Amino acid sequence: MSVTPALVSVRLRVNGREYADEVPPRLLLSDFLRHRLGLTGTHVGCEHGICGACTVQLDATPIRSCLMLAVQANGADVTTVEGLAPGPDRLHPVQEAFRLEHALQCGFCTPGFLMTVTAFLREHTHPSDEEIRRELAGHLCRCTGYQNIVRAVRRAGLMLTGETARTTPGAGCDARSAS
Repeated sequence: MSVTPALVSVRLRVNGREYADEVPPRLLLSDFLRHRLGLTGTHVGCEHGICGACTVQLDATPIRSCLMLAVQANGADVTTVEGLAPGPDRLHPVQEAFRLEHALQCGFCTPGFLMTVTAFLREHTHPSDEEIRRELAGHLCRCTGYQNIVRAVRRAGLMLTGETARTTPGAGCDARSAS
């Protein structure tokens, strides 16, 4: 006879909205976000924390949601990719930079990259390509070859500091060398 584990109360804020639920103690945060809250932008790839597709921000710090239990996030502030855009008709500057620099193809890895990059650019507004690559080393992308992602991060940094227009073609590459 198997014993069903007792449910555990969890309260957290996700994308600015308060949630309370009773969850199994071993429910992963990624599964809570996807299946309980319907926030399917958090992708699950490897389920070992290697690919980065499940990255969300926990109290503004990027974490792998496939490695954290939902109960461990109790009381925390979680941001998913759905919470980045300031409104339904406007993208976050990092999202816009990825769009403009063609930094995505299939899009499976993109939410994880976006969550890491937005946190990174809060502290590093003018990162070098080496710093960008080091920060993104924990993410796997099988489509892009990473060059456009690096350009998008560079462009996003410029956009966030107001140093380039949001629609300037190639600003991720050219604006840095022009300044």
